[in-house]
Amino acid sequence: MSLDRAKAALAGTRFADVRWVAETGSTNADLPALLAEAGGGGQPFPPVVLVADDQRAGRGRLDRTWESAPGSSLLLSVGFGVEDVPAERRTLLAAAVGVAAADALEGTRIKWPNDLVIDDPASGASLKVGGILAELVDAGPAGACVVVGLGLNLNWDALPSDLDGIATSMNLVLGGAVDREVVLVDLLVGLEERWLPLVTSAGADIGEFVEAYRARSATLGGRVRVELPDAVLVGTAVDIEPNGALVVEDDQRVRRSIDTGDVIHLRPDTDTSFG
Repeated sequence: MSLDRAKAALAGTRFADVRWVAETGSTNADLPALLAEAGGGGQPFPPVVLVADDQRAGRGRLDRTWESAPGSSLLLSVGFGVEDVPAERRTLLAAAVGVAAADALEGTRIKWPNDLVIDDPASGASLKVGGILAELVDAGPAGACVVVGLGLNLNWDALPSDLDGIATSMNLVLGGAVDREVVLVDLLVGLEERWLPLVTSAGADIGEFVEAYRARSATLGGRVRVELPDAVLVGTAVDIEPNGALVVEDDQRVRRSIDTGDVIHLRPDTDTSFG
């Protein structure tokens, strides 16, 4: 993927600095050094985007590995300088990427906190088509930065048997190949024009963004099991707070705000795993 079309489409936007490598260990791991070169002097600087055809050590949440055949997925990381972003809004950068990705892939929704899913028409289960990993890093002269990694299953020939009923690829859902550059451009343009202005500016109405996130949520309104470091919480996902936290109401009508945790969607009639 040469990215010539994507670079031409993104020229003049804050995402003009798009780079490509055929293979790397992890785009998230590569970004801090690139950000250190791009920023400095305490001045705001544009994001850096790194796209790879293949990752040998791609990671998801909880250090889970992310593997796909070379060229079959859109694998990228976006590095944001955040010295001028209010601290309470930095955690929403990953959510903004998730909303933009859901907009770029028709039919997908966000499974809290950082998965992209699409409903399986046969079972109704939410099948994973993408994942996000956000990290706060110190990029030396560039200062504090947030790196948001994203992997999207776009053109898989077939799914491994161990992912049956758990994940899928967009080409298998749509019945044809998906253009990775088109998805990349749609995602970054959506971030540029709609979501980053709401997330990164202290004076912007964060409520508008939170409502957009809620509207794209596959988790709200459903029965969930949340696996926390010290407990397991079962209940109904009833809200997402302005800081991105998930609010779960248990069977005793007690509500708890969850900042981080593994969420499993449950069938409402049996409380068995559903996606």
